[in-house]
Amino acid sequence: MIARRAREADLEAWARMRAALWPELDLDEHRAEAVEALAADDVAVFVAEGPDGSLAGFGEAALRHDYVNGCDTSPVAFVEGVYVRPEHRRAEVGRALCAAIADWGRARGCVELASDALLDNTESHAFHAAVGFEETERVVYFRRAL
Repeated sequence: MIARRAREADLEAWARMRAALWPELDLDEHRAEAVEALAADDVAVFVAEGPDGSLAGFGEAALRHDYVNGCDTSPVAFVEGVYVRPEHRRAEVGRALCAAIADWGRARGCVELASDALLDNTESHAFHAAVGFEETERVVYFRRAL
């Protein structure tokens, strides 16, 4: 499986996969964010094509210059999200997307690749371990209205 940079022609399929990964936004919001991501200098989006030419998954990454939990350097290439359509899971799609993101980060001078997952998302934890990430810390965020 080969991952390549996303392009405008991928927008609709990519937006639909984004909506599957992040259902709290509607499809129009995902389209708008995808257009912004394509134009951003510090964001990279990769897609993987299935055997039939349709998109099997996507990976989005950004350069983060602020502190990234568990990291020692800056900037850090940060995996903002990876999604693989269910029928393409366990077929090296996620691994190819993460490898493309890692190459992109290295080319920008990063020596660390970071990501995160919700505490109860054990499937994501297993995926991260399978593609070479190590857990660095666990954090619970708090809020108080003022």
